Amino acid sequence: MTEFNKKTTNRKFRPYMRKKICFLCQMGVNHIDYKDVELLTKYISHTGKILPRRVSGACTKHQRMVANAIKRARIVALLPFVKD
Repeated sequence: MTEFNKKTTNRKFRPYMRKKICFLCQMGVNHIDYKDVELLTKYISHTGKILPRRVSGACTKHQRMVANAIKRARIVALLPFVKD
């Protein structure tokens, strides 16, 4: 096995996948309010977990803001901790 084949077989190589663009950057969002439940539910899975960046497509800055807003909304009981 050549050196090139060793490197490509260990990771998931998907040339057909294009890079996701941050929806919040496109909309020009600077602040995410924890009371905006409609926006926050887009970043929560069906089981109630916060979606990771690779799935949600959010940039690092907005992912951090979304995670903090979701946590605050959970404490205030606007969002559930776990969905059954």
